[in-house]
Amino acid sequence: MNKLAIPSQLDTTILAETFRLLGDPTRLRILFFCLDEPRSVGDIATSLDLSQSLVSHHLRLLRGARLVRGNRQAKQIFYELADKHVSDMLVDMAHHVCEEGGED
Repeated sequence: MNKLAIPSQLDTTILAETFRLLGDPTRLRILFFCLDEPRSVGDIATSLDLSQSLVSHHLRLLRGARLVRGNRQAKQIFYELADKHVSDMLVDMAHHVCEEGGED
């Protein structure tokens, strides 16, 4: 395991805010939906049965936390996870909660 220095007070605050944002099930659904390929707001809204305005609101927050990034293609913006750290963390946590039992 890699040894990581203890984060500064500011970094700890930012990390806590990031985890708070991830505590919303709708935002997690959006992130998982964008895991494999970039998605437009309309595609996210339709596939997850959400309004476009709600999706846009959540994406704005996720963008602000640097969890997603948008790439404009013609008149649409396609959203994808910001980097491998974000995708690895989501996949690892999903595997973690799906594990049977646990180590005592």
